[in-house]
Amino acid sequence: MRTHRPGRPRRVREAWRSGSLLSLRSLAGQVFLLQLAVVMLLVAAALVALVVQAQRDVMADARHRTLTVAQTFANSPGTVAALTSTNPTAALQPHAEAARKATGVDAVIVYGLNGITLAHSDPRQVGKRVIGPYAAAATGKPFTSTFKGSLGLSVISAVPVRGPDGSVIAIVSVPVTVERVQHRVNRQLPVLLGGAATALVVAAGGSGLVSRRLRRQTHGLGPTEMTRMFEHHDAVLHAVREGVLIVGGDGRLLLVNDEARRLLDLPADAERRYVTDLGLDEDLAGLLASDRPATDEVYLAADRLLAVSKRLTAPHGPVGSVVTLRDTTELRALSGRAERARERLQSLYDAGLRIGTTLDVKRTAEELAEVAVTRFADVATVDLLDPVLRGEETPGAPAGITELRRTAVAGLDAGHALDPVRELLRLVPAHPVSTAMTEGRPVLVGDLRASDAWRAQQPEGARRILDHGIHSMLVVPLRARGVVLGVVSFWRAKGSPPFEDEDVSFAEELAARAAVCIDNARRYTREHAMAVTLQHSLLPRALPEQSAVEVAYRYLPALSGVGGDWFDVIPLSGTRVALVVGDVVGHGLHAAATMGRLRTAVHNFASLDMPVEELLGRLDELVAQIDAEEVTAAEHGQGVITGATCQYAVYDPTSGRLAIATAGHPGPAVVRPDGTVDFPQLPVSPPLGLGAGLPVETAEVTVPEDARLVLYTDGLIEDRTRDPGAGMEALRDALTGPARTPEATCAAVMEAMLSDRPRDDIALLVARTRRLGPDQVAEWEVPRDPAAVAPVRTACARRLAEWGLERVGFTAELILSELITNSIRYGAEPIAVRLLRTEPVGSPDAGALILEVADGSSTSPRLRRAKVTDEGGRGLFLVARFAERWGTRYTTTGKVIWAEVSLHHDATPEAEGLDELLLGQWDDTAL
Repeated sequence: MRTHRPGRPRRVREAWRSGSLLSLRSLAGQVFLLQLAVVMLLVAAALVALVVQAQRDVMADARHRTLTVAQTFANSPGTVAALTSTNPTAALQPHAEAARKATGVDAVIVYGLNGITLAHSDPRQVGKRVIGPYAAAATGKPFTSTFKGSLGLSVISAVPVRGPDGSVIAIVSVPVTVERVQHRVNRQLPVLLGGAATALVVAAGGSGLVSRRLRRQTHGLGPTEMTRMFEHHDAVLHAVREGVLIVGGDGRLLLVNDEARRLLDLPADAERRYVTDLGLDEDLAGLLASDRPATDEVYLAADRLLAVSKRLTAPHGPVGSVVTLRDTTELRALSGRAERARERLQSLYDAGLRIGTTLDVKRTAEELAEVAVTRFADVATVDLLDPVLRGEETPGAPAGITELRRTAVAGLDAGHALDPVRELLRLVPAHPVSTAMTEGRPVLVGDLRASDAWRAQQPEGARRILDHGIHSMLVVPLRARGVVLGVVSFWRAKGSPPFEDEDVSFAEELAARAAVCIDNARRYTREHAMAVTLQHSLLPRALPEQSAVEVAYRYLPALSGVGGDWFDVIPLSGTRVALVVGDVVGHGLHAAATMGRLRTAVHNFASLDMPVEELLGRLDELVAQIDAEEVTAAEHGQGVITGATCQYAVYDPTSGRLAIATAGHPGPAVVRPDGTVDFPQLPVSPPLGLGAGLPVETAEVTVPEDARLVLYTDGLIEDRTRDPGAGMEALRDALTGPARTPEATCAAVMEAMLSDRPRDDIALLVARTRRLGPDQVAEWEVPRDPAAVAPVRTACARRLAEWGLERVGFTAELILSELITNSIRYGAEPIAVRLLRTEPVGSPDAGALILEVADGSSTSPRLRRAKVTDEGGRGLFLVARFAERWGTRYTTTGKVIWAEVSLHHDATPEAEGLDELLLGQWDDTAL
């Protein structure tokens, strides 16, 4: 009974237990099957060859025997005598039969030259004509051939019989059938097959013995396993960076890998020698020769400290031990490098978190310098190009860069010798900074004292830097998108080792990450400046002159980017004024551009003197059209849907009425003269673009004089820390109090409501109302009678005289005459005339005189140039010429035609020039 070691692999034990040589899993089984197949092929080939050879030999014997018998019978003495006798058949037949029986052939045939059989072993054939290839024998040439005759397929030899004179007198033919030949071969087959079987058994037995021995030597392993074991063995010998020794039970070294040879400095013939004869340290050699296991015991081998571990191979294998060696000296150095690599990876990770927290170029540069100090350098400086600081594109050729701006410094005390922040650095061509920027690579200066190029920049400054203890510098260009933005310089002072080549890769990685952040901040600065410029160009630069309200405003863009908030003050006819506040959702150029479009649209609609609800309805249609265009653009991969709100209010100082409508916008606040604050309840329509054609509701509020109207965007009351309700209460608290000017009100509100980092734009508009007194307004009812023009004109002249405006009396009378006449002729009752005199407060302007004629017709006059033959059509031309402005506005009962006359002394044309003005409409040819 075979016993097995318990430590062997399960597959090996199973292979041993199976005992089958035919298992394809083992190498021995595969070799056995291969040998058996080869032997079978060889035996089969030999058997076939022997059979074929036997057939060939028997056929050759048959041909030889038939030819010999035929020649012997043909040349026998009695054959010729028998042929010449009177009865050749009787003489030859007994002899032919006797010869057949004696030689074992199938027949002995004699036939004449005429083909008639004279003698035949088969008497029935005598006398018959023979058909066969006997022509050659008839000519005297014997031959042997295979021929199918009366006996079947046979080997036939034919020999001529010559007479005394040498002529052919007959032919002797001796056949042997192929069947007889094959029978002889078949009698040899048992012997051949027996020999082949014996050879196969002997060969199989030999192959089995060889395979059994091979199975014992390979432990039943397959080729794949043996290949893998050899690869592992080869890796252990040559690739493993740990020494491996296998020592036999007798203390001989059986196996040693390359790393162990290097660590122990073993000779080339160390294998098969005793470990005590290898020149090792006595303690180490004693451990290797003993049967004592060890774990990470430290031994001295030359100048190395080796950590030795030893394990015994028994009972899992033959008696011996396996020893592993590790160089703790190199491991310590490797551990130090790994620790430094870990620290630098951590530094890069921290840099990714600390650099680029804002989109400010200067702050990003400061973060880079702060990250580099203490962990990598004692001092760090960042120098950038001026265009980068301004958010502009940098020049494309680094070779032409000669000036940098010191942007950040970190790691220095108050008395440092380096250039301060904001200092302009002018570079010399050979300076390390110039080299780094021009060639786009880091420049390492291990010893600053030995760098003449660095000292040439500022000799005196270089001396102070060296006296300060700074001795090494590493300059790395800041590149992003292939463009040089500046450089970062790392410095090391006394107490720190100089920079080495392995520091360059870390500095490059740190600079690359920071350069991306700086470039992002630069691009943001540029885009933000463009957006701010665009927005400021679209917002009101100065408020227009008007007498209805005193206005102050504040606008504050969000820190995250320019938005679409806007405000406006638009003078209207009849001393009225429109107050507008709007908000476009989003930030950036798109929001600013949309805001500009909406503000322009509001101006255009307001110039038509539309009612507030109609104006917001038109604005809603415009936003819906813009959204439709954006949807079409979005289908092509671009476009942003617009969202906007707007509040539009018209204040009339003659009545104190405020008509206001809002589309998704927070309502205004009204601060009364006593300091109380009211938020009027207004009907709120959907935001612009979402009205879907629904009418906009309007509210009218009577506002007392010296009240303050406060219009704002939602950025003022909404914040991360409060909801809109709390924002409204905070706004109420900020507005409540004694009377203040609009400017003071704006300042108080912004101080109370503004957060540290507003996330949205803030637009604030404060308007203090004024009222026109009774002494500034005059009104008359006019009957629809041309005769009523003169009395009204006289009354107006009298009122102008009371106001001290005699200098514009002629102009006013002329304009009123034309307007009243036009209403009487083309309009409808009721007809009314109103004069308004404005006196702007705090302005050197003398004000204006507004003339209004209202009637019940909705037809609007149109200015045109009258033809030579026209009797009318020149009145409106005179109105347009003498008035500062004029126009038409519609009311619920009709229309109002108004004209404004400036009260400047030099703004009114003289009456003496009236004839020339009228005649100037026609040329001499036309007259």
